Amino acid sequence: MRRNELDYILGTMLDFTPMLDGNMVLDSKKDVSDLNFTVNKPLQVEYSGELVSVQINPPIERLTPFQTEMIALNIIGNAQRLTEDLLKNGSCDASYSLADVARFRVNIFAQRGNYSIVLRKLNTVIPSLEDLQLPDIFKTAAKEKTGLILVTGATGSGKSTTLAALLNEINENKSIHIITLEDPVEFVHPQKHATFNQREMGTDFNTFANGLRAALRQAPKVILVGEMRDRETVEIGIAAAETGHLVVSTLHTIDAGQTVNRILGMFEQDEQEQVRHRLADTLRWVISQRLAPKTGGGRHALLEIMGASIRTKESIVLGESEGKSFYEIIEASQTFGWQTFDHACLNAFEQGTISEETALLYCTKKGPVSRGIDNIKKARGESTTNLADLRMKAGLNPDGKSGAPSVPVTLKLK
Repeated sequence: MRRNELDYILGTMLDFTPMLDGNMVLDSKKDVSDLNFTVNKPLQVEYSGELVSVQINPPIERLTPFQTEMIALNIIGNAQRLTEDLLKNGSCDASYSLADVARFRVNIFAQRGNYSIVLRKLNTVIPSLEDLQLPDIFKTAAKEKTGLILVTGATGSGKSTTLAALLNEINENKSIHIITLEDPVEFVHPQKHATFNQREMGTDFNTFANGLRAALRQAPKVILVGEMRDRETVEIGIAAAETGHLVVSTLHTIDAGQTVNRILGMFEQDEQEQVRHRLADTLRWVISQRLAPKTGGGRHALLEIMGASIRTKESIVLGESEGKSFYEIIEASQTFGWQTFDHACLNAFEQGTISEETALLYCTKKGPVSRGIDNIKKARGESTTNLADLRMKAGLNPDGKSGAPSVPVTLKLK
């Protein structure tokens, strides 16, 4: 397989036309996030969160081990480091460009003696906070001069896109030096007010820790670290925040509480008290994301937002306790623009962006969200939750007692 053949396959996969309710969806590229090459499976793209098979000409019904290996070799090219990573670690990260069409972040990995490849499509247009419909609190975050801003979430939850919008806001308003350390470079920022130097792992530096250590000698005001993967990177990142830099980065954690615990867990027990104090002094914002399916197609970013306050610092230093969990602190600070995932789910449901089922699936606490949904439905004049059904699922009568169910009672709104 030659490179031009691979480019044809990738271009065809990006251009596939999905069907929705029997009608063609013309703007398919917008919602294609990943291209998937797996042995014994057809060519697949992830469209609106689900894998969809793609037909090309000549057809590929099932990928063979030879075909996936050739795709991997075309992507790796002559990069010795990638070959060594793949053979030593069983996987490697790379980037790939489809001329004038798209750029990809690539992971090649071994599975059962074969190779699989996943290409994540990178956006080439720098989004603004307004484009992503992010809350105004992001403008406040973009004005921070020092400290740590962490954007967290699962792989594919949109962390890089959110960070790009945040850096774009800084670029629009500040004449400062910004260094990014990425694996690979995803968004290429234009030189507006800020001066950008964007460095890529493997080409410009070998580890995030070494890249971050070098960045401290390059006079930046803002440093983007693609991911806080290990203790050394976290330690240097905190030190950078302590010495007058704004450090923005990502973690694969699901919420603010897990983020703090993950960072602490990277250190030995006898070091954690000091780290708690340092983190409390430097952590400015934790923004966690979950991408939920939208009604009508596409995906919507649900956000948990926690800033710095006396209460958050106290919980970082002393640990969470009853009445002092990060969830409770965020919930009590909504007037400052903070929000829990539950609040985000209810807002999205009220606006018709996500369904009731999606809200309950992506929230943190189903009980409060279910009651909130009932209040929204009540205000709309719709039927609310059938309490009898809920009790029967728990093995109770509608009156709350165990035993055979009596006549069901359904709440109806006038």
